[in-house]
Amino acid sequence: MAEVGEALAMEAGVSYDCPIKQVDVTVPKTDDPTIPVLTFRMWVLGLSSCVVLSFVNQFFWYRSQPLIISSISAQIAVVPIGHLMAKKITRRVFLKGSRFEFTLNPGPFNVKEHVLITIFANSGAGTVYATHILTAVKLLYKRNLTFIPALLVMITTQVLGFGWAGLFRKFLVIPGEMWWPSNLVQVSLFRALHEKEKRPKGSTTRTQFFLIVFICGFTYYVAPGYLINMLTSFSWICWLAPKSVLLQQLGSGLDGLGIGSIGFDWSTISSYLGSPLASPWFATANVALGFFLVMYVMTPTTYWSNFYNAKNFPIYSNKLFMSNGSHYDIESIIDSNFHLSKERYAKTGPLNISTFFAMTYGLGFATLSATIVHVALFNGRELWNQTKGAFGEKKIDIHTWLMKNYKPVPNWWFFVILIVNIAAIMFACEYYSDILQLPWWGVLLACAVALFFTLPIGIITATTNQTPGLNIVTEYIMGYIYPGRPVANMCFKVYGYISMAQGLTFLADFKLGHYMKIPPRSMFMAQVVGTVVAVIVYVITAWWLMATIPNLCDTTLLPEDSPWRCPMDNVFFDASVIWGLIGTRRIFGDLGAYSNVNWFFLLGAVAPLIVWIMHKTFPEKRWIRLIHMPVLLGSTAMMPPASAVNFTSWIIIGFLSGFVIFRYKPKLWERYNYVVSGGLDAGTAFMTILIFLTLGSRDISIDWWGNNPEGCPLASCPTAKGIVVGDCPVF
Repeated sequence: MAEVGEALAMEAGVSYDCPIKQVDVTVPKTDDPTIPVLTFRMWVLGLSSCVVLSFVNQFFWYRSQPLIISSISAQIAVVPIGHLMAKKITRRVFLKGSRFEFTLNPGPFNVKEHVLITIFANSGAGTVYATHILTAVKLLYKRNLTFIPALLVMITTQVLGFGWAGLFRKFLVIPGEMWWPSNLVQVSLFRALHEKEKRPKGSTTRTQFFLIVFICGFTYYVAPGYLINMLTSFSWICWLAPKSVLLQQLGSGLDGLGIGSIGFDWSTISSYLGSPLASPWFATANVALGFFLVMYVMTPTTYWSNFYNAKNFPIYSNKLFMSNGSHYDIESIIDSNFHLSKERYAKTGPLNISTFFAMTYGLGFATLSATIVHVALFNGRELWNQTKGAFGEKKIDIHTWLMKNYKPVPNWWFFVILIVNIAAIMFACEYYSDILQLPWWGVLLACAVALFFTLPIGIITATTNQTPGLNIVTEYIMGYIYPGRPVANMCFKVYGYISMAQGLTFLADFKLGHYMKIPPRSMFMAQVVGTVVAVIVYVITAWWLMATIPNLCDTTLLPEDSPWRCPMDNVFFDASVIWGLIGTRRIFGDLGAYSNVNWFFLLGAVAPLIVWIMHKTFPEKRWIRLIHMPVLLGSTAMMPPASAVNFTSWIIIGFLSGFVIFRYKPKLWERYNYVVSGGLDAGTAFMTILIFLTLGSRDISIDWWGNNPEGCPLASCPTAKGIVVGDCPVF
């Protein structure tokens, strides 16, 4: 081994201690530059992980309970395969003695290969947000969008983030003060998986336990996924009074307040909030409190006080309505140029949304201002000191010093990507202007928004682990400047918001590579290749599903119990109507009915100030400082499309894992918590794919009462007098 560590660092005058304590005790301070990285195993497992996760996550994205398979599943699953390849593949050296000498097996499976495989997997984890545009235009607006412009929008959105990452990596990756707290979980998991481990007597290794959980999760999902669909949302209160609208509004986990509702289905538990096993109890508790205040205080108060004519509409819905409670006919107000027809809109009448939906937008406004004020009050001094240390002349830390053994990525690589990508975006928007609608100045404005916010939000994320969302801000801006064009608003959002978010993802990956001592050029290569491969798989998968599944995402034509109702895409579509087609002024501005929702900006700014004053007044009360207003206000940001049962189930499991087991069985939690999460993710995912390919695609189902919806058909009924909707009772 050629490890470089403390002794050489001391000789070079580099501080061996890191400026951040959490990093100091978690990240290894040694490195072996001779460890092979770009191996045959890395390419095979990395590309395979990227392709599989991209396909599975896009497949799940259209599901009524969209499960997101994180890279942790691949991170754990590839370990036994990597070791098997190291044992079985030939170690023969090909073209020995020439400059092209190589081997398929350079030795034992190592942690650096593993990190790059995980970077590839990260590219396939989550979704390509621009897929929403493809879905909204083709399936919901029912307009023609060909493959080439769709692919261009998806690739340029993702790759644009490389430009922002390259511009700011000097400030957000290299300084020790920019420590990216979320990466420490990954570092801990890598170290755990690569420690020499013997099977404890009467127990299992982590790999063996992962396989057990995977098999159990795979087998169990036959029940909620096919045999007993009711397990997805077990809302027993509705059964007590089958004809009571009130009781079903209270008890429904999908369309109501979800009192007593729980999901015995891992996809229900982790579909919107991610795995509860990966959430620390502090964050889970804040989400729980925020959910309680929103769902059981704000929602009942506004609904039963008939705020914004709430009783004309369902208590919980993301749909768009006429004032009489019927669904709004969006097609009727669009002209032949795919723009808003002001005359038809005036004739049809103003668009209405449920009061709950309006309040969630208000909470989005509040979360943005609360994040800024909270960070300034509670982290301002620390953030300022860390920022000065990052940008000023300061001695480098041990990790930055160790990374000097590797060639850095030249800045011009990023600049070329940025310039070429912006040129490609402008070409696509101008050449396909009839469908994309975004003018050239809109592209530049979106890039300016991303450029302006990447550094400050990057500093907040890298030091506090809180990332303010820009999606509502970008929608708000473009909705004012360029109303009447829905696709222009969607494109502006993905280029202004998602490119910044993608840039922060790349920066976080660079910091992970920094901690694990991965050669920067190898890291860059893995990110670029992984991103391009993932986008191609995403768009092909989406195109295939659109051609295969009848009425995909169209909730007006699909049955209530269909697994293909695409909740995320429908919310994105509704947002494009609200902000893009109709415009900010006609909804939340001086021409709209919901202008008072703008006061949430002020509410969000004041709320952290109240907590800060309480903290300063009663410094001995430590619990006050744990009240985190951005998390509280933003806890229900995924509602809709997330519903009450997603939160109640997630909170219960999060409490058991993050509080009970973590507190009373810490060794058990440390050893198996993330393994259980990865195993359940993987098992559920593969069984869902198997059910679809063998049964769902052939329309083979079991018709019995256990496969009916949760049994709360009246939960989505309006309760205002004289409102007539479908099979709902008239009051």
